[in-house]
Amino acid sequence: MSLFTDPRWSDALGHLPDYLGSHVRVSLAALALGLIISLPLAIIARHRPVMRGALLGVASIVQTVPGLALLALFYPLLLALAALSLQYLGVGFSAFGFLPAVLALALYSMLPVLRNTITGLNGVDPALTEAAQGVGMTPRQSLTMVELPLALPVMMAGIRTSAVWVIGTATLSTPIGQTSLGNYIFAGLQTQNWVLVIFGCVAAAVLALAVDQLLALIETGIRLRCRIRTAIGVLGIAALVIVTLAPSFARSSTRIVVGAKTFTEQYVLAALMSQRLQAAGLPATTRQGLGSSVIYDALASGDIDVYVDYSGTLWANQFHRTEILPREQLLAELKATLAKANITLFGELGFANAYALVMPRTKAQALGIKTAADLAALSGTMTIAGDYEFFSRPEWAGLKTAYGLSFKTQRTMQPDFMYAAVASGEVDVIAGYTSDGLIAKYDLVVLDDPKHAIPPYDAIMLLAPKRADDERLRSALQPLLGKIDLTSMREANLRAAGNDATSSPESVAKWMWEKIGKK
Repeated sequence: MSLFTDPRWSDALGHLPDYLGSHVRVSLAALALGLIISLPLAIIARHRPVMRGALLGVASIVQTVPGLALLALFYPLLLALAALSLQYLGVGFSAFGFLPAVLALALYSMLPVLRNTITGLNGVDPALTEAAQGVGMTPRQSLTMVELPLALPVMMAGIRTSAVWVIGTATLSTPIGQTSLGNYIFAGLQTQNWVLVIFGCVAAAVLALAVDQLLALIETGIRLRCRIRTAIGVLGIAALVIVTLAPSFARSSTRIVVGAKTFTEQYVLAALMSQRLQAAGLPATTRQGLGSSVIYDALASGDIDVYVDYSGTLWANQFHRTEILPREQLLAELKATLAKANITLFGELGFANAYALVMPRTKAQALGIKTAADLAALSGTMTIAGDYEFFSRPEWAGLKTAYGLSFKTQRTMQPDFMYAAVASGEVDVIAGYTSDGLIAKYDLVVLDDPKHAIPPYDAIMLLAPKRADDERLRSALQPLLGKIDLTSMREANLRAAGNDATSSPESVAKWMWEKIGKK
């Protein structure tokens, strides 16, 4: 079966109305906001060198900030503002998804608009403005009737550049909860589904090119005073907006939102929960690829309704607790702590997914390494790889302190790539996940943690405050509790790491439910 006859293309097409509509909505909102801010500022600053330099300098600095970092930065800032607004004004707002994405993308859009508008206006022949004044035009009339029309080609070039930048960067808004064409890319990278990656990249590129050409038609039509070209461009953009946004506005606001973090297991579990909810007649959707802190805050604020987290992650990272407690005691204290935030610990799924140091079996046996303590003496000559957040987490600090680990090099990698890297010898040790089926696939071994530096990581289902008493939701998800053992989860992860039509999270989730139903 060739790549282009792969049935996963039809699965990708099924998500297109939702992903494309959301992508267009956030891109157009950001571009509109950027234009509303940039154009007046550029007009005011064109004859003020100090203000002009300051504006262009700030906008240039914004461009040096990586897109994902800028998007992620707005989430905690807006979350704090939302809390203050609710406390002092009695009015809150969602800091999840759309708003932080629009604000960050609007900042990204400003530089080309500012620069080209100032350049275009300053490039107008002074003799023409003098002539306008000579016939009695006011400065405002001169601006609107002479300068802006003459500067329009340069200004439109900036707007077109800005539109392409915004549409491309909007794919990075997935981790902060904004659905976009980036959902294809992030999901494809995490599950090694290259069909999704290609589909997402092509869709974003086609959208950017289409918008760029429609704006070019408008610009050419205005410059040549050709109403037909202008009308085609305007109608094209209007049609794009209507076609892509209609499904978004038609969606029911009562749908249950299932959250998922940024690794394969979470995609599978989110698909499984969504399928169970839909089977019970409850409309459900997923929001995937969310960061650990983002997803918890989104649940607490009601932006998502349910997701699976891990007891050790919440204990060490969300609540910054350092005590090493027995499993049952940790779960009991965690449940009480969550209850104070009105979050319901609905139950345990039946397996644990802990961070663990992982090595190739043959290498560990050759070096006599069975535990993290055995590794300590050799770690100074070795390279370790972890996921995007591991080396900033307290678990890593706890491991280093408990065992005196000091590696020669630390490398950060996309989770699935870590396993191939350690199996090929590119790195010596990875911080893997105990429930990952790739451990068996690559013949790796999990090193013991005799000092219990890493807390228990039971998979637990959490419900948002507004869903605490939702009996239909509880009834639909109850059959999952206690039914997913470690062997089943490892097999599910291994299936999802395949590269065929049966490896999609939805297909693996269906397989898992069939297995659960037999218990």
